[in-house]
Amino acid sequence: MSSINGYNNEFNFVLGLNNKTIKELPPLFRDLIDSLFPGEQEDSIIKCWLNHFKQKADILVRINKKIRGISIKKGIKNSVHVEPISEFISFLIKNNISRDCIIDYLKFHYADGTTNGKGLTRISTEEYKKENQKSIDRINSELKNEDLLKKAIERFILKGTNSMYPISALIYGEVDDFVFITKEDIIKIIMSKKDNYSSTVHFSVLTVQPKNRCLNHNPLYEKDRFCVQIKWYSVFDDIIENMYLKNESRRKIS
Repeated sequence: MSSINGYNNEFNFVLGLNNKTIKELPPLFRDLIDSLFPGEQEDSIIKCWLNHFKQKADILVRINKKIRGISIKKGIKNSVHVEPISEFISFLIKNNISRDCIIDYLKFHYADGTTNGKGLTRISTEEYKKENQKSIDRINSELKNEDLLKKAIERFILKGTNSMYPISALIYGEVDDFVFITKEDIIKIIMSKKDNYSSTVHFSVLTVQPKNRCLNHNPLYEKDRFCVQIKWYSVFDDIIENMYLKNESRRKIS
């Protein structure tokens, strides 16, 4: 991966797609467009633009009257969602997560001995896990509920809380070297790993954590303690695994 920033990387994808016909596209782009717009004519013109709103889709692609949203990631430790902890807790309550589980999560989130973040002594995630792994395991036993996980995927990756266009694909990489996964396969692969063990709080492969634990009490980052961040650390590996499984399936059929 180059050092190009996220905005410029997204803009490069716009340049690679906008005002092109399908038949003009190089192989990587062609595979993407064929997956999102099956059956379109070779001479159909593609329109593509940046989504300037804070939504899940970084770019929007239109062919004729169909519009598809695409999320673009690069690098490591990919964050897929951030929201205030109050909204996250409301999401759990609406989905019937128990009061005990919510209290356990709040204690994990703040890691300062309180459920409101007002404790004086803050500890790291690793320190917290040493004494509280059973509590974290109890949280995870409730979060792997299948119906809840489907709603989490929708909220954290596909649609968010304010998106006009849910994403139809997620790209990882840059214009000359990328892989992608469609909405349907995102759901499939995350659901397939719902029982995977992790020592931290998670929805399948999606890790749940404070945006910043702010262990040094830096006032610049204090507000980040009150936000929940969802990260998909294994996004590249999971996309590659999905590609492999699809290729194996095609090979067996042929």
